[in-house]
Amino acid sequence: MFKLNLKIALRNLWRNKVITSINIGGLAIALAAFILVTMYFTYETGFDKAKPNYNEIYLIGRQLPDFKTNNTPPPLGKTLKAELPEIVSVGTMKMSNFEFPVTSKNGVVFLSKCLYLDYDAAQMFKIKPSNGLLRPESTTENLFYLSNENYKTLFPNNKNGKPEMIGIGGKSSGITGKLSGSVYADPHSNINFDGISVVKEMGLGENYGYNNYNTYIQVKPGTDIEALEHKVNAIYKREALKAGEDPNNETFKGTKAFLDPLKNLHLKPKAGTDANYKVLMALSVLGILILVIACINFTNLSIAQATKRAKEVGVKKVMGAYRFQLALQFLTEILIQCFVATILGLIIAEIILPKFNNLFTVNLSIWDPHNAIFWQLPLILIFITLVAGIYPAMVLSGFKPALVLKGNFQTSKQSYWLRNGLLVFQFSIAVIFITGLLIINSQLKYMRTQDIGFKPEQVVYIKNLAYFVSPDKFDPIRDRIAKIPGVKSVTVANAVPDGSDGGKNRYTVDGKEQSLTFTDVDFDYFETLNIKVKEGRTFSREFKTDTANSAILNEAAVAKYGITNPIGKSIRGCQNKAYKIVGVIKDFKTLGFEKPVEPTIYSINDPCGNPKTEIMLKIEESRMSDVLNTLKAQWPEINKLDGDNFRYQFLDEMYGKLFKKQEQLQSVFFAAALLTIFIAILGLFAFAKYITTGKIKEIAVRKILGASNLQIFKLINSSFFIMVIIANIISWPLAYVLTKKWLETFAYRIDLPLLPFIISAALTILLTIITVSIQANSAVKANPVDALKYE
Repeated sequence: MFKLNLKIALRNLWRNKVITSINIGGLAIALAAFILVTMYFTYETGFDKAKPNYNEIYLIGRQLPDFKTNNTPPPLGKTLKAELPEIVSVGTMKMSNFEFPVTSKNGVVFLSKCLYLDYDAAQMFKIKPSNGLLRPESTTENLFYLSNENYKTLFPNNKNGKPEMIGIGGKSSGITGKLSGSVYADPHSNINFDGISVVKEMGLGENYGYNNYNTYIQVKPGTDIEALEHKVNAIYKREALKAGEDPNNETFKGTKAFLDPLKNLHLKPKAGTDANYKVLMALSVLGILILVIACINFTNLSIAQATKRAKEVGVKKVMGAYRFQLALQFLTEILIQCFVATILGLIIAEIILPKFNNLFTVNLSIWDPHNAIFWQLPLILIFITLVAGIYPAMVLSGFKPALVLKGNFQTSKQSYWLRNGLLVFQFSIAVIFITGLLIINSQLKYMRTQDIGFKPEQVVYIKNLAYFVSPDKFDPIRDRIAKIPGVKSVTVANAVPDGSDGGKNRYTVDGKEQSLTFTDVDFDYFETLNIKVKEGRTFSREFKTDTANSAILNEAAVAKYGITNPIGKSIRGCQNKAYKIVGVIKDFKTLGFEKPVEPTIYSINDPCGNPKTEIMLKIEESRMSDVLNTLKAQWPEINKLDGDNFRYQFLDEMYGKLFKKQEQLQSVFFAAALLTIFIAILGLFAFAKYITTGKIKEIAVRKILGASNLQIFKLINSSFFIMVIIANIISWPLAYVLTKKWLETFAYRIDLPLLPFIISAALTILLTIITVSIQANSAVKANPVDALKYE
């Protein structure tokens, strides 16, 4: 029986080659997109899942009145471990905040993600160096390891990952160190690094004022996390008070410790951005919708073909076939088509995969033996076979023999409404995608053209190892660089305006305390970045006090304190240091467009600040190449610590990376809009062919009675035109709500425009008319005699 069903299925599929090709082609394209999305979803949700204690690890963070942070003081972990029996282990770590070179006689590697952690943290995350994880014997011992890739670059002949001597910094610096071996850096982990330094204990001698470490805890299975969070918060508050915190301080009273599970850190961290999660969800929904649209196409065309199979069903039922057997036969046909579409989908996915990997900066592979797609695909195949095939199989197998053999067959009203309803649904989704794409394009255009408050163009950021605490340390380097023809200005700071979150401290003005982002700068910082002054002045060498106790605020900081005349007022900060406000600058978007401008204080002398290492140069555009070549040649003399390792980046390129997630979303919506329109048009083309073929005699009669070609075209197009109009009316409210919610994720955004809705409607109507008219053209031009000669 199966062999007979298979033979009949293949013959029917071959007889209807056009419809079969459209079904398989549309489904294959949708499956390719769905396979890529499924692989990406599995990858993004799989970070650290290989860790045996994955569900028991939590990161401790702090909720302050106006922001959240994952930074905690180093003594906290030891106290928690001693007092809370629910905690199995505590690990403390800290990521380096600058890039430095490591050299051997074979080459040089630059470490930008060097992780400093204690032995317990390394053990918690199953970090296994080549010669095993060793516990440092003393608090001064430091076990330094490079990632396997970097180790092979420096020591290609050492296959065992044994200890080696290395140079740190430029060759002229003369600084050497011992490399303890190599270590595997899991790219699929939240704990990512290119080198690690394992110590016995982190943050020795530092108290509760040093909130710049990450503290991880591993709890016992079944622990009540909410209750544990309360205990952690209570201990943190108690210890901070012991360390000298003021119990009446409003910021301290509003601070609360929280626990963030390891499984949330990549996609939905409590302190951080959930942009990855939003892109993943958008991508997943789009992938599912594209597959659903393809299944709708399949269902629609199968129902439309029902009249051609009616007599076959009638004869088989008269010969004794059961409805179950007929349904199974039709499902076999659909399964064959879905199987072929799956194979083609895999081939298309393999072709597209390199571009997909490049867009999302991942390294996915279909043929990875550990790829979950191999067990997911059979389930997907069964699912789409049932979704696309159950209803058509029930319709086709349900025909009544007595009626169909008399030639009185007609599709039911339910089939008619379902067919049209599915077509409306397809176009509704297509309209949403088109509208979304146009609005994303408008927001990205706004972001690229809007004044961001500073000018990163022609500014070069030079990577550097030296610390410049005071201007007199940096002046010799500034003078050497400034003498190079083409250099307009030079400065140094503790941070580059590239979207990175800065450190925060508490500052008081007129008795009102607030948390401000602090940026430690040097002379010419505002001039180099072309930041505008609103009131007062910038730092100047003419004022000796500027290097001691002068500060500049931005507009957001002034607004936060509610100061009316800030110039000349005193602001008190870390270690009770008092600054005189000498200027107010206009806000500039260091964090891009998704976050509002942070209230920020700028000073040259900050006792609690971070080291000033970020050198920035403003260079004449016409002399950019000459200046960079000169700097590279002279760098060993200008900055001996870096030596011959001259490295730089263009600030506008660094800032442009803030748009990456939105550009990914733009690409995704473009592909989704293209695919949904293509699949919908494919289905519409085949559906129009079926409708036109069914009306061939009606068209012939109308032509004989004097109907013009234009009237015939209007007749055939009218029903499809109405369906597309209905699709637009249904989709507009949905598109409005979805795009409005997306725009609300931006602090700085466009007003929701009307034009994208009009364009999407015009585009879908135009495509529908063109598609249907092309298909109807042959019927309109046909000789009426040919259609009526047997009547």
